[in-house]
Amino acid sequence: MKLQQLRYIWEVAHHDLNVSATAQSLYTSQPGISKQIRLLEDELGVEVFARSGKHLTRVTPAGERIITTAGEILRKVESIKQIAQEFSNEKKGTLSIATTHTQARYALPPVISNFIKQYPDVALHMHQGSPTQIAEMAADGTVDFAIATEALEQFSDLVMMPCYRWNRCVVVPQGHPLTKVPKLTLELLAEYPIVTYVFGFTGRSKLDEAFSHRGLVPKVVFTAADADVIKTYVRLNLGVGIVARMAVNEELDSDLVILDASDLFESSVTKIAFRRGTFLRGFMCDFIEKFAPHLTREVMAKAITCHNKQEMEELFANVELPVH
Repeated sequence: MKLQQLRYIWEVAHHDLNVSATAQSLYTSQPGISKQIRLLEDELGVEVFARSGKHLTRVTPAGERIITTAGEILRKVESIKQIAQEFSNEKKGTLSIATTHTQARYALPPVISNFIKQYPDVALHMHQGSPTQIAEMAADGTVDFAIATEALEQFSDLVMMPCYRWNRCVVVPQGHPLTKVPKLTLELLAEYPIVTYVFGFTGRSKLDEAFSHRGLVPKVVFTAADADVIKTYVRLNLGVGIVARMAVNEELDSDLVILDASDLFESSVTKIAFRRGTFLRGFMCDFIEKFAPHLTREVMAKAITCHNKQEMEELFANVELPVH
């Protein structure tokens, strides 16, 4: 059994069983991958993949468990490489982050700019996606860190640390009737068409919960993952916008009226997560501290030892998170 064979079955499984696409991504040949997978199956005495002719059709039950274990082995190998790199050149390496548009556009730019100045020899890669996709990338080792507000709790093998709190605001065009009300309420909002985030993005669940608890059904007429897109459609009078407060700038969005909605919705917490067992290199710890200064190396070390959500909550029970 070779590490290369484990890499092949892992990659094929994560390329929708497309051996050709896998070969292209690994800069090798399709026949070479197929041969090595067959040799591994012959050695193990079980099929990892079921076939129809020359095509792979599905992962077998045995294959599912083998691929899971292969992934764990490959991640441990990567950790060994990370440890070696830390001692050979502590300021050189790669850092991959998965996050949403809101974080990438509004929360991360100053952090990344500062990080790159301090670590010019660290290649930084950013992946964007839905919160579930982001969490999956961290859980399977595709990225080092996941930064999101939703979905991280679905993966028990992630260490999740709270970074900051944030809330929403309502944006409307100049002269909109809501700009003239003495106090904004959910009942008033429910009377207008709403433009907001796609469900599962940027704390959308808190928004839905707030209306539901008041027995209200919001008239959501348009959704998007990008706050800039939402604001564009507010400008077209498609509806009242509800977005993260950090996504609105008084100067750049001066044609819109910003209405405070922090009393209407429960605040959300953005977290940074990484797979349990990950070796955190020095520059990785520095990135976390730049993004969330209260997450010192001492706090990170304690967070890694937490076995469940309750222990993590107890660790941060008395920490006052910054508000964005």
